[in-house]
Amino acid sequence: MASPTGITAASYLKRRRQLMRLAGNDAILILPSAPERVRSRDTHHAYRPDSDLWYLTGFAEPDAVLVLVPGRKHGEALLFCRERDPEREGWDGPRVGPEGAVETLGMDDAYPIEDLDEILPGLLEGRTRVYYHFGRDTEFDLQLIGWLNRVRAQVRVGAQPPHEFLELGHLLDEMRLFKGADELKLMRRAAKISVEAHAAVMRAARPGIHEYALQAELEYVFRRNDAQPAYESIVGAGANACVLHYRANNAQARDGDLVLVDAGAEYRGYAADITRTFPVNGRFTPAQRALHEVVESAQQAALAQARPGVAYEAGHNAAVEALTDGLLRLGLLKGKLDKRIADGSYKRYYRHKTGHWLGLDVHDVGDYRIEGESRLLEPGMVYTIEPGLYIPVDDTSVDAKWRGIGIRTEDDVLVTRTGHEVLTSGLARTADEIEDFMARK
Repeated sequence: MASPTGITAASYLKRRRQLMRLAGNDAILILPSAPERVRSRDTHHAYRPDSDLWYLTGFAEPDAVLVLVPGRKHGEALLFCRERDPEREGWDGPRVGPEGAVETLGMDDAYPIEDLDEILPGLLEGRTRVYYHFGRDTEFDLQLIGWLNRVRAQVRVGAQPPHEFLELGHLLDEMRLFKGADELKLMRRAAKISVEAHAAVMRAARPGIHEYALQAELEYVFRRNDAQPAYESIVGAGANACVLHYRANNAQARDGDLVLVDAGAEYRGYAADITRTFPVNGRFTPAQRALHEVVESAQQAALAQARPGVAYEAGHNAAVEALTDGLLRLGLLKGKLDKRIADGSYKRYYRHKTGHWLGLDVHDVGDYRIEGESRLLEPGMVYTIEPGLYIPVDDTSVDAKWRGIGIRTEDDVLVTRTGHEVLTSGLARTADEIEDFMARK
């Protein structure tokens, strides 16, 4: 049976078994659900399942704990969750319940969440290693310490408490870094929705429009397609585009402004992440076009490094070289290319890295470096390529025509066996493509 993600229970079972093989038969793995968060008084933020729990189960309810006990004769995968309750379900919606967790999620066994305090110490006893995300949920950390102490208190009568505590991410992050076919299907859907949404924003743009009106166009497309924002949408007009995590989205776009839109849809838990920068009136000024073309050259330079066997960091280095070269050609920096890269002068206008892993989290899990070296790209990895340039509005060291221009271009890239696939292709990207698209609206 398929979960709300469309991924089958058998696929989740395969993931759990792979994780347990990595952990070994003397380990226990404990994954609590994400807590509900109060927004204000008795209203809550929309609930978002913990990504690790979602990855291993497709279970979307709060107040749950997944416990994996490799090699346990009476069942290895146990879920503690809320019981069915017709009264509460009439308020908050249906629950899976312990019985449903076995029948529909493929758990070996399931118990009411209220039984966790009674049962978990017995599951800890006899295990040598505990895998858990320490420090993520302080309240649950304290509960786990209490259960461990209860086992330790029985040492004199033969109890064997765990003696090694390991970060769960050491195993699970590496699994999540490599996307399977079922995950890529969802990521392609998230990308397609995001491309449609960005196109809608470009069509709606006109001088005088407010940033929040453009945000509404964007997020309408998300919701119309049964998706939601993967993160707070950034819509920055004019100098607001120079604020990397701009969130106010309340300014008015003036004739001649560029608008930077950084937004992506989340579909069934999987995120897309796109940035485009376009002129609100449909035509770039010469200065805007010149900087936009430098950013385009940087993205293409980074994209050329997106293939198996190439160091992840090579893409960033290629983008930095292209951006620095462009800044020198336009006169925003002075001197020799190698020296300006070496001394970091480019960071004045390019303050971030060129990308990040992408998946169930927008900034997804996975190491970027292994034993001090940039890891090599492998098939199944998905990451963003997002170079940019940001010229502060108060930078009097450069000609006034450059000031207050912020540009970023971002796409989502899958590493394949033979090279790469741009998941977010099909959206106008170059200055010419953007002007042509906006002229047809």
